[in-house]
Parts: sequence; structure tokens; C-alpha cells
Amino acid sequence: MRFDIPDDKQLVFEMVIPIRWGDMDAMGHVNNASYFRYLESLRIEWFRHLDCLASAGGVGPIIVNAFCNFIRQLEYPGDVLARHYVGTMGRSTVDTYATLERTDQPGVIHATGGATVVWTDFKAQKSLAIPEAMRQRLGQPIG
Repeated sequence: MRFDIPDDKQLVFEMVIPIRWGDMDAMGHVNNASYFRYLESLRIEWFRHLDCLASAGGVGPIIVNAFCNFIRQLEYPGDVLARHYVGTMGRSTVDTYATLERTDQPGVIHATGGATVVWTDFKAQKSLAIPEAMRQRLGQPIG
């Protein structure tokens, strides 16, 4: 099964991630678990950029699902241009998406992925409405 990322998404963040030798598996390409680490690193850096990292006793974002479509193999050496997008926002959720491409192959997508983020009260262990100020920052375009 393949999950498509929607056309109506907003680019909100991007970063370059180096491909490490240790990211590869015995087949000589980046292991599937490493793609999820790239997506996680992108999402966490986006959260840091927005100053909304989760704290154990407070409120903040968590993910409730994640997916990755493996389109082309990534191989060492190289760098990944990871782009982060925001899609639909609900009361307490936001759908996020990402694309991964090599910096030396602009426009050639090697993987796509995404996650649903839920704004959460960690102590109460329940979702909360995304505060309006954070909602605006979550959807703020890059640039």
C-alpha cells in the first residue's frame, strides 16, 4: 500500500541531512529504518525551529502515526535535502508530510513520508486544542 501526499500542502521547513556510512545495510543502500530517522530528525528540527518541543510534564506535539514511501535507493556518500510540509489542521491535529531527495539530484524524490501530529497534555494524557498562536506558526510558510 502506498500513501500519497496531497497537492494542497504548505512547505514550512527544510534541512540537509548527511548520509552516514552506518545508515547503510548489507545490501549497500540506506536501510529503511534510517529513512524514518531522517523524517524524525526533520520533524524534531521543525519543532525546535517553532520552539514547541514537548516537555514531559507540559503540553506539546506527539505523533500518532507515521509512514514512508520508498521510491529510490539512497546511498552513501551524499546529503539528503529533507522538506517538511503541513497539510490539513484539525482541532488538535495537523497532518505533516515530507520529501527526501539527494542534494546532488535536485527534484528527484527518493522517498515521501508523513505523520499526524496531535497537540497533547502529557500529564492528563489527552489531546488538546492547538493554541491559536501555535496554529499560525505551524502553518507559516518557509522563507
